[in-house]
Amino acid sequence: MDIADLAQRARAFERSLSARKKELAPDGFGWYPYGTLTNFQHLDRLLSGPNRDLLAVAGGAPVADIGAADGDSAFFLESLGLDAHVVDNAPTNYNSCRGVRLLKQALESKVTIHEVDLDARFDLPGENYGLALFLGILYHLKNPFNALESLARNARHAVLSTRITRYNRPRDHVGNKDSINRERVDLQAVPAAYLVAPDETNNDATNFWIFSEAGLRRLIDRTGWDVLDFMTVGNTRDSDPASNAGDERAFCLLRSRHAV
Repeated sequence: MDIADLAQRARAFERSLSARKKELAPDGFGWYPYGTLTNFQHLDRLLSGPNRDLLAVAGGAPVADIGAADGDSAFFLESLGLDAHVVDNAPTNYNSCRGVRLLKQALESKVTIHEVDLDARFDLPGENYGLALFLGILYHLKNPFNALESLARNARHAVLSTRITRYNRPRDHVGNKDSINRERVDLQAVPAAYLVAPDETNNDATNFWIFSEAGLRRLIDRTGWDVLDFMTVGNTRDSDPASNAGDERAFCLLRSRHAV
């Protein structure tokens, strides 16, 4: 199935799932507020050649949705006949994984839910995943090198997205002579990882490392992956690690050099 068809099905599934969430109207928690199935629209732009058949890339093996929010992508892939696993950490999940558990019950789903602290020890519950969705998670991890290296031993392919940066600060940043970012530095060609302050990115202390594109590519290579497709979206000329206007994301399809 071409990724364009998959993206179209994802839009239809998202409409149906959103209606179901409204019907459920849970007390005591809210649904994750950002649409995760929209990532399939990005994949339509990303994937090329034989990679456009993402289900064939998975090769019939289980798929892992890592950092799954409410599990929308996992439930969608299950609807296509795949064996889907959710891997998330309740203390850092938006609603402590209550959303994904409620949806599993309501949908009578067989999606397996695993609660794993990906920073304490990145151990996936299964082995030989055909595909792992690792979308918007890397910059929330304290130990991204260990995470990607461990993932390469358990998944043959991965779709990765993460925020990246070209500069160390926004253009309009005002700092004093003693500030860390007193000068604006072009990081695009430097294999760098920028460590944000607890309140620097969306006032969210769970943000840690934001890589330059060169830094991300080097990290991918050193953790045992080959890049099959790569693109960036958002502010692709003037990105920074702090402002909403400076948000740039990298999307890539990776193939592990370790997994069999």
